[in-house]
Amino acid sequence: MSEIFHASRWTAGNRLWRTTIEVTENSVIRRKRSWFTVNEMSIHLSRVASVRIDTGMLWADILIESTGGSDPLSSHGHTKQDARRIKELIEAFQSRHSG
Repeated sequence: MSEIFHASRWTAGNRLWRTTIEVTENSVIRRKRSWFTVNEMSIHLSRVASVRIDTGMLWADILIESTGGSDPLSSHGHTKQDARRIKELIEAFQSRHSG
């Protein structure tokens, strides 16, 4: 089971290739394409320290920080509904596996 969320083409940096965030049973994966490369970053769900959503009038930015202190996983240009769903999926996993 996994859910994939795409950033809007109407936002900067997402015109040609949209950033995607995939939430699987084990991890959160961000894929960002460019002309010749794909930048993929993942964080295991048990290592997620916090999920921050900054909302504007139309779009939301997502910042997922890990407990390891590495670079946070960030993405911009998602709908508010998608951002809330990403946070909900991560928190649901953490609550199932915390106790």
